[in-house]
Amino acid sequence: MPIDTQPAPAASLGLSAAEAARRLQAEGFNELPQAGARSIVRLIADVLQEPMLLLLLAGAGIYLALGDLAEALLLGVFASASVAITIVQEARTERVLEALRDLSSPRALVIRDGERSRIAGREVVRGDVIVLAEGDRVAADAVLRQCDDLLTDESLLTGESVPVRKRPAADAAIDVAATAGGDDQPFVFSGSLVVRGGGIAEVIATGPRTAIGRIGQSVSTLETETPRLRQQTRRLVMAFAIGGGIVVAITVVLYALYRGGWLEGILAGIALGMSMLPEEFPVVLTVFLAMGAWRISQARVLTRRAAAIESLGAATVLCTDKTGTLTQNRMMVARLVRPDGKGLHPAGATPEAVTAAFRDLVATAVLACDPQSHDPMERALQALDTEAIVGATLQRRYGLRPDLLAMTNVWSRDGATVVAAKGAPEAIATLCGLGGAALEALQARVETLAAEGLRVLGVAEASWRDEALPDTQQGFTYSFCGLVGFADPLRPEVADAVAQCRSAGIRIIMITGDYPATAAAIARQAGLDPERVITGAELSALDDETLAQAARRPTAFARIMPEQKLRIVSALKADGEIVAMTGDGVNDAPSLKAAHIGIAMGGRGTDVAREAAAIVLLDDDFGSIVKAVQLGRRIYDNLRKAMSFILAVHFPIAGLALLPLVTGLPLLLGPVHIAFLEMIIDPVCSLVFEAETEESDIMRRPPRDPQEPLLPRPLVLWGALQGILAMGVTGAVLLLASRAGMPADEIRALVFFVLVSVIVSLIFVNRSFSSSLRDALLRPNRVLLLVIGFVIAVLATSLTLPAATALFRFGPLHADDLMLTAGAAIATLIVLELSKFPLRAALTRRAARPDQVKAASPAR
Repeated sequence: MPIDTQPAPAASLGLSAAEAARRLQAEGFNELPQAGARSIVRLIADVLQEPMLLLLLAGAGIYLALGDLAEALLLGVFASASVAITIVQEARTERVLEALRDLSSPRALVIRDGERSRIAGREVVRGDVIVLAEGDRVAADAVLRQCDDLLTDESLLTGESVPVRKRPAADAAIDVAATAGGDDQPFVFSGSLVVRGGGIAEVIATGPRTAIGRIGQSVSTLETETPRLRQQTRRLVMAFAIGGGIVVAITVVLYALYRGGWLEGILAGIALGMSMLPEEFPVVLTVFLAMGAWRISQARVLTRRAAAIESLGAATVLCTDKTGTLTQNRMMVARLVRPDGKGLHPAGATPEAVTAAFRDLVATAVLACDPQSHDPMERALQALDTEAIVGATLQRRYGLRPDLLAMTNVWSRDGATVVAAKGAPEAIATLCGLGGAALEALQARVETLAAEGLRVLGVAEASWRDEALPDTQQGFTYSFCGLVGFADPLRPEVADAVAQCRSAGIRIIMITGDYPATAAAIARQAGLDPERVITGAELSALDDETLAQAARRPTAFARIMPEQKLRIVSALKADGEIVAMTGDGVNDAPSLKAAHIGIAMGGRGTDVAREAAAIVLLDDDFGSIVKAVQLGRRIYDNLRKAMSFILAVHFPIAGLALLPLVTGLPLLLGPVHIAFLEMIIDPVCSLVFEAETEESDIMRRPPRDPQEPLLPRPLVLWGALQGILAMGVTGAVLLLASRAGMPADEIRALVFFVLVSVIVSLIFVNRSFSSSLRDALLRPNRVLLLVIGFVIAVLATSLTLPAATALFRFGPLHADDLMLTAGAAIATLIVLELSKFPLRAALTRRAARPDQVKAASPAR
């Protein structure tokens, strides 16, 4: 089949084999350099320096020394998990680079010594002449010396799904910085895909010097953002450990000096140390995040770094790509317009969506397409008419030219010649000889469609009766058939998800490589309502502070390059924002890794993007981001409830360990009692609070202040108030029982039962900061019922089973003792619930910047 081509330059002999070998030796393989990986021993040694892990190992050692093998093994498992997680984290960057290597090193057809040969992509060198054909993956960055109707898909680098048109370089010695995106550029890029046509190109960059290589280098040098929650927990744990160690040392010395018994002092110190050992904090954090990752996986969201869930719940800004994230990343025919101005919005991508009045327009447009096309716009047209080319034979194709952006196909059907053309509306108008009022009307319609974010093609037809076809498209006499508008449609769930994010005080910023008109149209459809669309050229003229100020208002970014995405994320972070970033292409990898929370599309996203991200949406559902935000906020709420509970219960436990020193009473709590209390506290913190459902207003709050500590002052005071009251109640029972002359073993049993009952009452107090006691009692939580059942069973066993009674050194309790126990728990619960009313505003307050509060206030 003859094809209309441009005059080709003299055939290049390419490099000689010797010169190619010399350059390969001097410049290295056409692949990304492999970073040296640390050994397993070095990784473990580095991990063992982490304070949190040291505390876990110290706790395991104490329990092992006390003979509590179960607790020692539990903490040992968590310590081993920390080591394993860190090793996996360390390997992530290597997997990102490995994915980039796979993309950047396909096989290539090169010309060397005048002969064509196919070689491994990693062996391509600068100066090689490569031959490109439809369906090829480009092996290196190159400048085009010859091409025929060449279109390449550069979405890996630009994020835009529409192929871009190429032209050969006018200057044989061209030396221009190559940037992806935009039509009529003379460059092709490593990793891009040829979707139509072919050409010959000279390689100008290989390996790390290519556009995709520069992205790989930036990914390898970026550090993953350390989760703030981990930093805060580490500081909290260290504070508790230091404080606990001081108190234990004082206790041992005081017992020895004032009670005259070093052994009793050591036992009291061990019991007190166990009561104050903060191993619950890292354990609770690990369990909460692991369970959160499991819960969110039920919504088809994969969590690669569990701490990112909590960070997402704190997000203040969500930077989102357009193509494939807000849109479906597939071109569809959105509008058909006839020459008389009548239009049609096809309801679907099937022939049935086209009415009779528009079938001739669609059929002509399909005849102007390549029958075996990879072009998404041509495939969208072909989906509307599957019968247009049946029985027709393609005689000749006239390709796009820089001076005429239109293509024409000539078909033979039933002895007649059918000519169909499509292309840029102005090119089709030229072919049809439109002028005057007709041309003005056409231009007005094109501008209207373009303002809606549509990509517009004109369609024309012609007839031909001679046997010899003309040399150029201009040789036919065309008649205008109409316009076709294409759109990458908005995902159906996006508008609702955007509304929920705005209700939660999260600003959404769209960052795309597409044109400003398309970006503005999609942003309006999604409900973003940008006040301003900033282009890449405008962004280059802004300093970081001005950029951050501009991004504080509803803004969209268009025609943005990959390095500019990273700059936007960095500017937002420097402005104090917690940044979530979505993306799917290689071009998104640096910004995904640099953001506090990187969110990759798993369905169509590249391996590079998935490996760089912390969260992967397996079904590419933008609405899943809202679910992740809600779960992140729920996790943080419940984590703070658990921390408040831990803080509260340690007051009475430590108090009962110290009270005998002050009052002269015998030692009440030994290691066995503390170990039993830990059996209650650990599952309560790790399971009961984790299973709590979210508060009703969780998605109507503005994001909390990123600098707000895990345990802010109001919550510390609230936990201390609970603990002091619980300590006062148990201490009062101890003193009353002692004055009543009860035996020591009965006092121990009574006080222990009161302490456990009060701890259970604290569970209900901390279940909610905002709802009523009735809601806290009736809100379903199956794990809570199981824990309470377990506590009752063990307490009953400790009184009825002789071996257990001897182990706990308990005496018998009577009905009035049990009534006193229940009364103490109920009184504690009522007093604390009444105390919530004046403190509720402080407990539920979420500090935020004024603009965030204002943004969230209408939803309240």
